[in-house]
Amino acid sequence: MSTTKMKEVLFSEWDVAVRTISNLLTKVQEKDWDYRPQKNMRTLLELANHLVQIPTVDLAIGQEKKEQEIRDLENKLQSGNANGLTEVLKNGYKDFKVYYDSLSENDFFDKVSKPFYFGENMQGHSQAKWLAESTTHIFHHRAQFFNYLKELGYEVNMFDLY
Repeated sequence: MSTTKMKEVLFSEWDVAVRTISNLLTKVQEKDWDYRPQKNMRTLLELANHLVQIPTVDLAIGQEKKEQEIRDLENKLQSGNANGLTEVLKNGYKDFKVYYDSLSENDFFDKVSKPFYFGENMQGHSQAKWLAESTTHIFHHRAQFFNYLKELGYEVNMFDLY
């Protein structure tokens, strides 16, 4: 499979993620943003913020930004409503996609970066690996968000995910 084709396949999945997350966000009623299933879990709003920040934050991590830069970025991107959250997601995805589309085949497969949270003995990942990892990351948290909505009694089903 060519690099271009591989990126097309992954970005078609990202398009689904961005569209479906945006649609799920519009379903949330203001009163439910504080919902927390368990004491040791995020609120619905905290989860939503984490979810929509994935394109921007994962890109920054893959570009070896320092931990404090990442924390500052997360704070800057915080939003308290569906419209703001959707804007963060869509803007972040645009930048994320531009970055990965700009990589040559060599850079995509051979350029290695190491995030701040890897230990000294850990190897970094190729940009191709970062793209794959970010793809699984966004779908993992989309599933969590979907489950929160189910727990709250929202009318959501598998058609909301495709």
